[in-house]
Amino acid sequence: MRKSYRVKSEQDFQKVFQTGNSFANRKFVVYVLPKEQPHFRVGLSVGKKVGNAVKRNEVKRKIRASLIDMKPRISPAIDFIIIARPSTAACSSKEIYSNLAHVLKLAKIIQ
Repeated sequence: MRKSYRVKSEQDFQKVFQTGNSFANRKFVVYVLPKEQPHFRVGLSVGKKVGNAVKRNEVKRKIRASLIDMKPRISPAIDFIIIARPSTAACSSKEIYSNLAHVLKLAKIIQ
C-alpha cells in the first residue's frame, strides 16, 4: 500500500485510539475513526507477543495483501488501526483474510 494509505504518526494513532470505536474477534482488534478524506488510511500494529521480527513481518505482509484484495469494498472516509493478536502467528493467508473480513464487517468498514 502506498504511504498515503497509511496511518504513520504517533499523534494519528493516539487520536484513533482515544476517539475511535473498537471492534474485535479472536484474531484482530480494529479501531475506527470516521474522517473527511478522499481515501481510507490504515495502521498496523503487531506486537512482540506474536513472535520474532520475521514472524511479525510475515503477519503484516499477509494483512496488507488481504487489505489490497478488499480495497474496493472499504469505505473511503475513515482511518482505522488493525491490531494483531498473538494467535495470528499460526494462521495461513486464507485464515487471516477470513478473520480480517469478519472483523471489518463487524466494524462496518466493508459491506
